[in-house]
Amino acid sequence: MDDVAPKTLLITLTGKDQPGVTAAVLSALARTGVEVIDLEQIVLRGRLVLGILVTAPRDWKKLRDHLEAEGESLGMQVEVERGTGDNQVRASGRSHVTVIGAPLKASALAAITGRISDLGGNIDRIVRMARYPVTAIDLNVSGVEPERLRRHLALEAAERGVDIAVQADSMLRHGRRLIVMDVDSTLIQGEVIEMLAAHAGVEDEVARVTEAAMRGELDFEQSLRHRVALLKGLPATVIDEVYAQIQFNPGARTMVRTLKRLGYRFAIVSGGFSQITERLAADIGIDFQRANELEIVDGHLTGGIVGQVVDRAGKATALREFAAQLEISEAATIAIGDGANDLDMLDAAGLGVAYNARPVVQSAADTAVNVPYLDTIMYLLGISREEIEAADAEAGIVTPAPPVHA
Repeated sequence: MDDVAPKTLLITLTGKDQPGVTAAVLSALARTGVEVIDLEQIVLRGRLVLGILVTAPRDWKKLRDHLEAEGESLGMQVEVERGTGDNQVRASGRSHVTVIGAPLKASALAAITGRISDLGGNIDRIVRMARYPVTAIDLNVSGVEPERLRRHLALEAAERGVDIAVQADSMLRHGRRLIVMDVDSTLIQGEVIEMLAAHAGVEDEVARVTEAAMRGELDFEQSLRHRVALLKGLPATVIDEVYAQIQFNPGARTMVRTLKRLGYRFAIVSGGFSQITERLAADIGIDFQRANELEIVDGHLTGGIVGQVVDRAGKATALREFAAQLEISEAATIAIGDGANDLDMLDAAGLGVAYNARPVVQSAADTAVNVPYLDTIMYLLGISREEIEAADAEAGIVTPAPPVHA
């Protein structure tokens, strides 16, 4: 059998990474006139793994011996495996499975990869997207339909305390160009209406109604009008005081800054108030905004709202209108939200992301992120932490160094 001429050779080199390894091996192959069919290389903790699939020359044993000698001179281990065919096309049902944990334990990855195997899926490639402040790993999976994979891996995510996003491996993943976000508890920390209510001494009542509305237990418009009525008589200057207290969620500025470099556009759609969202948009560089307008007469809040309420349906309408203005399809949009009034917007988008959301939202969205860092959304788009930091460094923005793991 060893004398039967193979059609292909799979050459694998492993060892300490050093300059010139890939060039040396390819130079040796060039002298034999073989064709390169596939090539992959990774470096992990200073260790190089290089795999090259080539057509087999007539005297393949001579090439094998030469490569083994070349590897020895480089201090590398070389394995040459005889093949019988070309590189196979990956099976149908291709997905990107992004796993995010803080920390990401081996037990969680073992359970996730085991479930993929049980479903008949194959992991074709693994790439680390981030190592700090969360660990994010992207798995290229084939052999199982994305929807089926998403259902089963959602159970593992809940049990293991990690976030898992499953997206179909298609060109749309690279073509999304509009991100539409909720504001309260998504773009920013906390709820603006509760911050206003604190000045009127009704924070507890407003917070109770807000939470019920976000869980989907109350009609949003009715609950909003009830809460706003409790603000009657507050001086309009309170809005300035509240705005000064607002804090963006971690990673919000990084996400907007990075994706705008790539041509993305951003919109915020809020069941809150335009007196706040207009300033937020100007502050962080948001292109579009839509929210409710508090009625102000003689410098005081009347307890009413001007015009039509931006409710659950209104958020989805806003997403569609912004997409139409940019002349892009709804499939090219991403929506991010946390409450029941975001559900229609998440459903209308090409990718709906539940961000630290209520259970009713997590179960309905395409994927969920439960870490506090908003910029983890970029890992779902195939953008790594290293790429983000490199772009910031070019712009003179210093990123804090991650902790060192031995």
